[in-house]
Amino acid sequence: MAAKLFQKECLMRIITDEFSDIDLAAGGTMRMHITRPSAPGRYPALLLFSEIYQVTGPIRRLAASIAGHGFLVGAPDVYHEYLAPGLALPYSSEGTARGNDLKIEKSVDAYDRDALCAIDFLTSHQLSTGSIGTIGLCLGGHLALRAAFDHRVGATACFYPTDVHSGTLGAGRADDTLARLDDLKAQALFIWGRQDPHIPFAGRERIRSRLEEVGANYEWQEYNAEHAFMRDEGPRYDPFLARQTLSAALNLFRQAL
Repeated sequence: MAAKLFQKECLMRIITDEFSDIDLAAGGTMRMHITRPSAPGRYPALLLFSEIYQVTGPIRRLAASIAGHGFLVGAPDVYHEYLAPGLALPYSSEGTARGNDLKIEKSVDAYDRDALCAIDFLTSHQLSTGSIGTIGLCLGGHLALRAAFDHRVGATACFYPTDVHSGTLGAGRADDTLARLDDLKAQALFIWGRQDPHIPFAGRERIRSRLEEVGANYEWQEYNAEHAFMRDEGPRYDPFLARQTLSAALNLFRQAL
């Protein structure tokens, strides 16, 4: 019993300051922020995609919370082509404007290449079991969904993914995510806020209708919440729903990975 208790205590100790700069075939590097349990062992990997602000304090705390449940978490710099490694944009009008501009300056192909590289990295990591899931919020929810088109991804949790219903991600604002939903073979969890102006009811219904059309294996949860209710800074944060919905995502990953 003592040994089991010690092992559980060690598992809850989290390493949060590691990163790897991954060389990309297209040139340059992409920083991958690593958060993991300190206890020896191998863990299922989760690819965590951030909001438009990159890897901020709330994203780091979310990564630590997930890692504490026994996962190797990697969060990439989604705008590595444009911003210095590790730079996070502020939660301000200027930061929002910059993040939104970059969201549609970067091509969808570039997002997809980054996801492929990230999955390669995490599935081959020395502390990974080889199983992998994806999770993301806002922009990251959309990127997590697209990354799950990769057959290696066993599950994905998409928190209020933007631009899916409108097909407006990336340069030219003409992504093919809805059209490609028949490539989604991973178990999927979609979580929405009904008061989110970025994904209105008609947009959510369009996504759900397409999921039904392709016969996707998915779960759908809607709550009375605003956009970014998971972010533990600012007035839209809902700690109760954040805990409840993260628990649902963790249950999915425990089952599928």
